[in-house]
Amino acid sequence: MKRLSIILLVAVMALTQACIPKYTFNGASIDYTKYKTISFSDFPIRAALVYPPLQQMFENKMLDMVQQQTRLRVIDSPTSDLRMEGEITGYNLSPQAVGEDAYASQTRLTIIVRVKYIDNKNPNLSKDQSFSVYRDFSSSEMLTDVQDELCNQICKDLADLIFNATLGDW
Repeated sequence: MKRLSIILLVAVMALTQACIPKYTFNGASIDYTKYKTISFSDFPIRAALVYPPLQQMFENKMLDMVQQQTRLRVIDSPTSDLRMEGEITGYNLSPQAVGEDAYASQTRLTIIVRVKYIDNKNPNLSKDQSFSVYRDFSSSEMLTDVQDELCNQICKDLADLIFNATLGDW
Protein backbone atom coordinates (compact mmCIF):
# COMPACT_ATOMS: atom_id res chain seq x y z
CA MET A 1 0.00 0.00 0.00
CA LYS A 2 2.84 2.36 0.90
CA ARG A 3 4.57 1.56 -2.38
CA LEU A 4 1.38 2.30 -4.35
CA SER A 5 1.00 5.66 -2.58
CA ILE A 6 4.56 6.65 -3.48
CA ILE A 7 4.08 5.65 -7.12
CA LEU A 8 0.81 7.57 -7.28
CA LEU A 9 2.43 10.64 -5.68
CA VAL A 10 5.33 10.57 -8.16
CA ALA A 11 2.92 10.18 -11.08
CA VAL A 12 0.79 13.13 -9.93
CA MET A 13 3.91 15.30 -9.45
CA ALA A 14 5.18 14.40 -12.94
CA LEU A 15 1.84 15.27 -14.51
CA THR A 16 1.51 18.59 -12.70
CA GLN A 17 5.07 19.57 -13.61
CA ALA A 18 4.29 19.03 -17.27
CA CYS A 19 1.17 21.21 -17.08
CA ILE A 20 2.69 24.31 -15.52
CA PRO A 21 2.04 27.26 -17.83
CA LYS A 22 4.95 29.55 -18.55
CA TYR A 23 4.46 33.29 -18.59
CA THR A 24 6.82 35.99 -19.70
CA PHE A 25 6.53 39.31 -17.97
CA ASN A 26 8.59 41.31 -20.42
CA GLY A 27 5.51 42.41 -22.34
CA ALA A 28 6.43 40.75 -25.63
CA SER A 29 4.04 38.37 -27.34
CA ILE A 30 6.29 37.26 -30.16
CA ASP A 31 6.41 33.84 -31.78
CA TYR A 32 10.19 33.41 -31.99
CA THR A 33 9.82 30.39 -34.27
CA LYS A 34 8.33 32.76 -36.85
CA TYR A 35 9.98 36.13 -36.10
CA LYS A 36 13.75 36.44 -35.86
CA THR A 37 14.63 39.96 -37.03
CA ILE A 38 13.49 43.56 -36.76
CA SER A 39 14.72 46.74 -38.40
CA PHE A 40 14.22 50.42 -37.70
CA SER A 41 14.36 53.37 -40.03
CA ASP A 42 15.13 56.89 -38.85
CA PHE A 43 12.34 58.85 -37.17
CA PRO A 44 12.91 62.36 -38.55
CA ILE A 45 11.43 65.38 -36.81
CA ARG A 46 8.62 66.88 -38.90
CA ALA A 47 7.24 69.12 -36.15
CA ALA A 48 7.00 72.91 -36.33
CA LEU A 49 9.18 73.23 -33.20
CA VAL A 50 12.40 71.25 -33.32
CA TYR A 51 14.58 69.99 -30.49
CA PRO A 52 17.51 68.39 -32.39
CA PRO A 53 18.53 65.72 -29.82
CA LEU A 54 14.96 64.37 -29.72
CA GLN A 55 15.30 62.12 -32.77
CA GLN A 56 18.35 60.27 -31.44
CA MET A 57 16.88 60.14 -27.93
CA PHE A 58 13.65 58.54 -29.17
CA GLU A 59 15.37 56.09 -31.54
CA ASN A 60 17.73 54.94 -28.75
CA LYS A 61 14.82 54.35 -26.33
CA MET A 62 13.00 52.23 -28.93
CA LEU A 63 16.11 50.24 -29.82
CA ASP A 64 17.01 49.67 -26.14
CA MET A 65 13.51 48.47 -25.32
CA VAL A 66 13.46 45.95 -28.17
CA GLN A 67 16.93 44.65 -27.32
CA GLN A 68 16.17 44.35 -23.61
CA GLN A 69 12.69 42.84 -23.86
CA THR A 70 12.86 40.59 -26.91
CA ARG A 71 15.15 38.06 -28.54
CA LEU A 72 14.75 39.71 -31.94
CA ARG A 73 17.95 40.48 -33.82
CA VAL A 74 18.14 44.10 -34.98
CA ILE A 75 19.30 44.31 -38.57
CA ASP A 76 19.52 47.09 -41.12
CA SER A 77 17.30 45.72 -43.86
CA PRO A 78 13.77 46.55 -45.05
CA THR A 79 13.24 42.80 -45.61
CA SER A 80 13.42 41.96 -41.90
CA ASP A 81 10.56 39.99 -40.37
CA LEU A 82 9.33 43.13 -38.57
CA ARG A 83 10.01 46.77 -39.35
CA MET A 84 9.32 50.08 -37.63
CA GLU A 85 9.46 53.42 -39.35
CA GLY A 86 7.85 56.77 -38.85
CA GLU A 87 8.35 60.37 -37.86
CA ILE A 88 8.10 62.75 -34.95
CA THR A 89 5.15 64.88 -35.99
CA GLY A 90 4.59 67.02 -32.93
CA TYR A 91 6.66 68.90 -30.37
CA ASN A 92 4.20 71.31 -28.82
CA LEU A 93 4.11 73.65 -25.86
CA SER A 94 0.77 74.78 -24.48
CA PRO A 95 -0.26 76.73 -21.38
CA GLN A 96 -2.26 74.70 -18.86
CA ALA A 97 -3.11 76.13 -15.46
CA VAL A 98 -3.83 79.85 -15.17
CA GLY A 99 -2.68 81.57 -11.99
CA GLU A 100 -4.22 84.51 -10.09
CA ASP A 101 -2.29 86.95 -12.25
CA ALA A 102 -3.91 85.54 -15.45
CA TYR A 103 -0.60 84.00 -16.58
CA ALA A 104 -0.08 80.29 -17.11
CA SER A 105 1.42 78.60 -14.07
CA GLN A 106 1.93 75.27 -15.88
CA THR A 107 3.15 74.52 -19.38
CA ARG A 108 2.61 71.21 -21.17
CA LEU A 109 5.18 69.69 -23.50
CA THR A 110 3.57 67.15 -25.84
CA ILE A 111 5.46 64.92 -28.25
CA ILE A 112 3.62 63.04 -31.00
CA VAL A 113 5.16 60.17 -32.96
CA ARG A 114 3.63 58.47 -35.98
CA VAL A 115 4.74 54.84 -36.27
CA LYS A 116 4.35 52.51 -39.18
CA TYR A 117 4.77 48.94 -37.89
CA ILE A 118 5.26 46.48 -40.73
CA ASP A 119 4.86 42.75 -40.19
CA ASN A 120 6.38 41.14 -43.29
CA LYS A 121 5.25 37.66 -42.19
CA ASN A 122 1.62 38.60 -41.51
CA PRO A 123 0.62 41.91 -43.16
CA ASN A 124 -2.75 41.86 -41.34
CA LEU A 125 -0.88 42.69 -38.13
CA SER A 126 0.79 45.78 -39.60
CA LYS A 127 -0.24 49.13 -38.10
CA ASP A 128 0.04 52.82 -38.86
CA GLN A 129 -0.72 54.78 -35.72
CA SER A 130 0.16 57.98 -33.87
CA PHE A 131 1.13 58.08 -30.21
CA SER A 132 1.39 61.11 -27.95
CA VAL A 133 2.70 61.67 -24.45
CA TYR A 134 2.96 64.87 -22.45
CA ARG A 135 4.57 66.24 -19.32
CA ASP A 136 3.67 69.41 -17.44
CA PHE A 137 6.24 71.70 -15.90
CA SER A 138 6.12 74.94 -13.98
CA SER A 139 5.99 78.04 -16.16
CA SER A 140 8.51 79.62 -13.81
CA GLU A 141 11.10 77.21 -15.24
CA MET A 142 12.79 77.79 -18.56
CA LEU A 143 12.15 75.07 -21.12
CA THR A 144 15.89 74.85 -21.80
CA ASP A 145 16.45 73.91 -18.14
CA VAL A 146 13.94 71.02 -18.07
CA GLN A 147 13.84 69.98 -21.73
CA ASP A 148 16.35 67.11 -21.56
CA GLU A 149 14.70 65.45 -18.56
CA LEU A 150 11.17 65.93 -19.94
CA CYS A 151 12.12 64.54 -23.35
CA ASN A 152 13.81 61.53 -21.74
CA GLN A 153 10.68 60.75 -19.71
CA ILE A 154 8.38 61.29 -22.67
CA CYS A 155 10.53 59.17 -25.01
CA LYS A 156 10.54 56.31 -22.49
CA ASP A 157 6.74 56.48 -22.20
CA LEU A 158 6.37 56.65 -25.99
CA ALA A 159 8.63 53.61 -26.38
CA ASP A 160 6.48 51.74 -23.83
CA LEU A 161 3.25 52.65 -25.64
CA ILE A 162 4.62 51.72 -29.05
CA PHE A 163 6.14 48.47 -27.80
CA ASN A 164 2.87 47.41 -26.18
CA ALA A 165 0.80 48.33 -29.24
CA THR A 166 3.07 46.49 -31.67
CA LEU A 167 5.37 43.81 -30.26
CA GLY A 168 3.37 43.43 -27.06
CA ASP A 169 0.12 43.30 -29.05
CA TRP A 170 -1.90 44.73 -26.12
